[in-house]
Amino acid sequence: MRIAAVGRALPEHVHTQEEVIERLGGVWSDDPRLLERVAALHRNTGVRTRHFALPLGDYTEPRTFGETNRIWLENALVLGERAMLDALERAGVEASDVDLFLATTITGIACPSLDARLMNRLPFRPDCKRLPIFGLGCVAGAAGIARAADYLRSCPEGVVVLLAVELCSLTFARGDRSMAQIVATGLFGDGAAAVVLVGAERARRLGLDGPDVLATRSVFYRDTEDVMGWDVSERGFRVLLSTRVPELARERLVPDISAFLAAQGVEAARIERWIAHPGGPKVLRALEEALELRPGAFDTAWDVLERAGNLSSVSVLLILREVLDGPRPATGAKGLLFAMGPAFCSELVLLGW
Repeated sequence: MRIAAVGRALPEHVHTQEEVIERLGGVWSDDPRLLERVAALHRNTGVRTRHFALPLGDYTEPRTFGETNRIWLENALVLGERAMLDALERAGVEASDVDLFLATTITGIACPSLDARLMNRLPFRPDCKRLPIFGLGCVAGAAGIARAADYLRSCPEGVVVLLAVELCSLTFARGDRSMAQIVATGLFGDGAAAVVLVGAERARRLGLDGPDVLATRSVFYRDTEDVMGWDVSERGFRVLLSTRVPELARERLVPDISAFLAAQGVEAARIERWIAHPGGPKVLRALEEALELRPGAFDTAWDVLERAGNLSSVSVLLILREVLDGPRPATGAKGLLFAMGPAFCSELVLLGW
């Protein structure tokens, strides 16, 4: 099965990290020591600019969870449709060609789900299978590609679309001054991405030259539920984010990457394209050091983090798009796409050109 294209859609409101720091200064002006900490942490995230669903001034307006969720749904549908149209056009396929539609998000809830609502905006076939995904968080972009590949192994003429939409900024709560919230306000951004994957027979017939999904692996780490996720209450989503994430990346993810590659007969040194979810600078540095990668191996991840922040499930797909838009590797080259997410867990996807 082959990755045919990646589409994207980013909100029009773009703000620098310094603008965000200044805005938070007005929100938490009663605590100068907190503001010093906010500024220091934000400037160490590696983020320069981010896209936001709303203008910065709108985030301090009091809203109920329901009101915030309605704003999320309105924006998620617009961005999701744009990302899918971009992906379908790039792949040269129509919505009516799609056999399975996966949609993932972690920043809002909807029933009917996003995929069902988007079925009414685009000319999908009535018999198109749908699978909404909620709860996987940052790992969902990688997991979605892996599950799409699972489906296409048995449907070599099939077409799958994976859509990820995350509006992380809408989870901001001015009354939450926890360290997790402070980090989140400096790290996470908004956006959408869509991936078109095509079964092997159809890909050959269409002459698509994107990378093939060669193998995948899911890894679940027991008793790590407190590492990342949401505390959901009547006030909405309250971010849970442990300082243990870089440690887990180094101690658990790196051995899993090595074991996965060894099982496929591939050495880490032979991976030419590293498509790593940019969880944050500490996570990226921990992975670079532990994997003993060549200089510049994670440059694309660092670049996306700088320009757009961490977009949860969307980020790894934006990095994949940058890779696909860049120089094509030589035939036989390998790439590794991976991410970590709540539970705690990881998803590994081996790509080949």
